[in-house]
Amino acid sequence: MLASPQHTVAGNPLLETKLYIPKWRPGLVSRQRLIERMQQGIERKLILVSAPAGFGKTTLLAEWFAATPASPARAGGAGWVSLDQSDNDPAFFWAYFIKALQKVRSEVGESALSLLHSPQPPPIESVLTNLINDINAIEQDPSTGSGHGFVLILDDYHVIDAQSVHSAIAFLLDHLPPQMHLIIASRSDPPLPLARLRARGESTELRAADLRFTFDEAAAFLNEVMGLDLSATDVAALETRTEGWITGLQLAALSMSQTARQARDDVAGFITAFTGNDRYIVDYLVEEVLQRQPERVRSFLLQTSTLDRLSGPLCDAVTGREDGKRMLEALERGNLFVVPLDDKRQWYRYHHLFADVLRAHAMEEQPDQIPTLHRRAAAWFEERGMAAEAIEQARAAGDHETVARLLVANFEELERIGRYASISRWSASLPEEMVRKRPRLALIHASVALAFDNNNQAARRLTSWAEEAINKIEDGGGFDPSNDVNGTVVGSEGLDALKGEMLAMKLFHSARKLPPEEIAALAGQALKLLPPSKHRLRGMLQMIDAGMQMVRSDLRSALPNLERSVDEARRAQNLPLLVGMLTHRGQVYVVMGRLEDGRRSFEEALLAGQNLSAEANWELCSPHTSLAEVLLERADLAGATDHVARALEFASKSPTRSPVLYARAAAAQVFLAAGDTKSQMARFETAAIEQLEQAQAFVRGSSDSRYFSFLSSMKLKIYCRTGDLEAAADVVRDRNLSPDVAVDRNNEEEMTAFARYLIVRGNYSEAEQVLSRVLPLVRSIGRVQHEIHVLVLEALANELLGERALALESLGRATFLGEPGRFNRTFTSEGPAVAGLMEALADAVQSRPSRPGGTVEAGSPSYLTYLLGEMRVRPVTTSTQSAAAGLVEPLTAREVEILRLIAAGMRNQEIANHLFISLHTVKRHIANAYGKLGVSHRTEAVARVNELKLL
Repeated sequence: MLASPQHTVAGNPLLETKLYIPKWRPGLVSRQRLIERMQQGIERKLILVSAPAGFGKTTLLAEWFAATPASPARAGGAGWVSLDQSDNDPAFFWAYFIKALQKVRSEVGESALSLLHSPQPPPIESVLTNLINDINAIEQDPSTGSGHGFVLILDDYHVIDAQSVHSAIAFLLDHLPPQMHLIIASRSDPPLPLARLRARGESTELRAADLRFTFDEAAAFLNEVMGLDLSATDVAALETRTEGWITGLQLAALSMSQTARQARDDVAGFITAFTGNDRYIVDYLVEEVLQRQPERVRSFLLQTSTLDRLSGPLCDAVTGREDGKRMLEALERGNLFVVPLDDKRQWYRYHHLFADVLRAHAMEEQPDQIPTLHRRAAAWFEERGMAAEAIEQARAAGDHETVARLLVANFEELERIGRYASISRWSASLPEEMVRKRPRLALIHASVALAFDNNNQAARRLTSWAEEAINKIEDGGGFDPSNDVNGTVVGSEGLDALKGEMLAMKLFHSARKLPPEEIAALAGQALKLLPPSKHRLRGMLQMIDAGMQMVRSDLRSALPNLERSVDEARRAQNLPLLVGMLTHRGQVYVVMGRLEDGRRSFEEALLAGQNLSAEANWELCSPHTSLAEVLLERADLAGATDHVARALEFASKSPTRSPVLYARAAAAQVFLAAGDTKSQMARFETAAIEQLEQAQAFVRGSSDSRYFSFLSSMKLKIYCRTGDLEAAADVVRDRNLSPDVAVDRNNEEEMTAFARYLIVRGNYSEAEQVLSRVLPLVRSIGRVQHEIHVLVLEALANELLGERALALESLGRATFLGEPGRFNRTFTSEGPAVAGLMEALADAVQSRPSRPGGTVEAGSPSYLTYLLGEMRVRPVTTSTQSAAAGLVEPLTAREVEILRLIAAGMRNQEIANHLFISLHTVKRHIANAYGKLGVSHRTEAVARVNELKLL
């Protein structure tokens, strides 16, 4: 039995073997020095045992558990989870985690498990909060009768690459009650906040340098455990050559044990060879071990080397023998690199390195037999409904028909969880001739080329193959289902459905090059041909139709199709598609000014994406990016920082450009906002600029003009914020921006950013002219978010032009539009001039009853009060306004700060050190400030700013 019936996640059984605590066998070399290190650190939150394979991590933990009866692990109990690739599924990971805890404390985690099993599980933080509360209550519960803490061990943590799991573990560590301690064994450092834990004294770390055998340990192992009689010189030679690598010493000892039985002189010769420079010494050792095994044993090892987990029945299926169980037990007794996975000795695995070497030797010695072994394994996996494992084995066997059959039969299920990388690899393994003749296969391959590889060229080629094959079928008078080879030619839903899918694919990879009327025609044809069950494709077509509605009309008209696309994605139970649809819907809501609706849609996307496979979790980049932008607008800087960090992590895995570009742009804005305080400003400005530079490097080489326009708008906005007008001027020149450039849907954001640049340069009239052309465009298509931005800039330009009435009108309209979404930073980040204008607007709104003729459209008094409170600045005084108006160009915040330090007597280098910026940057800011003040040296500058009362 693999699992007891009650141990399931959504109907899938949990392997009890993964919760088995390995036994430490007395007689092995004791690692007392390491045991003491662990004992010293066990009261901390985390012990990390991090070292390459073969350094004895698992054995050390087993000994520690067995040898320290006073430890929390023995007194309070310990749970153990042996992790594998399947645990990248968060639902499985946390189910195993909680089940391991329940072996120690049965009362822990039932509510958390119930949440995991619910049809729509809440965010993992909610699940963990329940679990943490259960753990925290243990010691307070008098019925337990125990004051001891307990330990949970996560072995082979390096197999986890799902960021959602890492983030949740970090959350758990941050809130871990003192009753519990976590031990992680991994081949590489996990992406957890290790530096923070170190700084707080909350972790103990054991690494390869700690785990390697010392000379004394190597001598004890070789001579006492392995029964060799080696001199100190021989031991030192082996220990030096292996650098204390335990598995290397074990391989050497096994080989020498065999040699010593035949001729003692061979041992000395072996030592000499081992201390040489032979690059293939490990292969040599394994060959020595393998060649000295009886043929029956040796044959079994090579035949079963393709299996990650071994059981008697599975080995029998692969080898065609009936002694699998007895052979595994014999291998364990002979210490031949098999690891038991349960107390009943039913499941085993080979040591990972040993398995790799076995496979290499099997391929070398029995190349003709390897395909047969893979086919047998594939059949075994298929019988048990393990499609991915079966396809992988069939692919390794070169069995293209089985790969094609299983791929077609399981495509929608595999796609539903985002196994795009695997599908792409399997599809690519099929011969071109097969794919060209079977349109169903060609369209599967095209779909993945588009979704995962972002390869429009490949998608077009594959779609054309499918179209050619379909045309041949139709020219031949139709299609006889009896000729469909395992459904790989047309598929179970018939030729019309296949044609609909082909038309949809043509639209997906070519829509940008087609006129609107042709797009509409193709979409209509495809929808008529596709059956209702094709939810994924129908949802994508609805999304395209929504886009066409936005082009033809406005955002509001696209909402019905957006909702239909989300509904189709839900019906398809396709997680990557649902994440994408929910994110796109949320982005439309945000642009419409409906920030709260957008936030909910992004959070729903993240919730839906929790069960994405590791191959598809890059899809979470976009909802994290969009949510960060909403939270930044709402002035939730901590939340925005958290989500933008996650967005950047997922962006590193993205096969497409746009998520990376937008994540880095959002990061730049968040980092800039994080530098609101003067002490942080320089450091975060640098981080923001670095993000822009990386985005620039990523876009380079793209032919999509939208990327360059978007990046230009972001650079202008941020350079203007930081006061780097030289860099902003470079952008303006590179993009050929001028007040005469026509404004359209493709450049309205860039032109708005250009208007900001004109304001900072003091060209207020030109800025107002640009904004007056942007405003009706964004208003006509319902881009409320952008309309608010434009209105705030228009208000600022008119205020600086001395047109107070016009400025109040624009700002009032902006607050009226911004109130339903509770916009914040669009107003509060614009500095003293807008703050003073906001006060005047609030006064005007308050006096409406007494001065009805002077009223302006504006947000409510409570909203204006809220915004003024958020600004946290004093209203700009009349004298300051007059002084600023007397300058050719207003000083930036950074220039004022540097002038203040000059007035305090600091030299340029001292200013650079104080602000954590380069000397060159300081000199540039000083030169800009001198030009604005009309001075040429420090004394004149100080006198001028004192005269203007700018400090």
